[in-house]
Amino acid sequence: MLDLGLSKMALIGAVALIVIGPEKLPRLARTLGAMLGKAQRYVADVKAEVNRSMDLEELRKMKESVETAARDVEQSVQTSASEFEKDWSQATTGLETSESPPWEPPPPKYKHPGKNWRLKRGAMPQWYKARTGVRTKALSGAARVARYRPQSLN
Repeated sequence: MLDLGLSKMALIGAVALIVIGPEKLPRLARTLGAMLGKAQRYVADVKAEVNRSMDLEELRKMKESVETAARDVEQSVQTSASEFEKDWSQATTGLETSESPPWEPPPPKYKHPGKNWRLKRGAMPQWYKARTGVRTKALSGAARVARYRPQSLN
């Protein structure tokens, strides 16, 4: 890149001040700064895009290696399964009978749970609710007013 020191920058500034003039120099500096910022952002975007493409290529290579490893594992499992099937068929050739083996217990019979699904059962017993004064029945607003209305003095 350019090797600009403080003395060279001062020289360029002095020449620009003389050539361009003091009226137009601030506007030119702002414009130059904005263009420099845009150029830096563009370079950063290009760098990021290159990095993304490199990462994507690495991911593709990794995906291919994982897929080949999975295919190898699948083939080895299939070959071992076919060998197991052959060994199993050889071991069980004379054992085919129609009745169930004596070591298997019969399946359990269905028993109805005997619950009354219409009756809601609470965890707290009724006798405990009665002893502690827990309200078991809900009252409407009118019934509550009628029940707790003070008696008139007649």
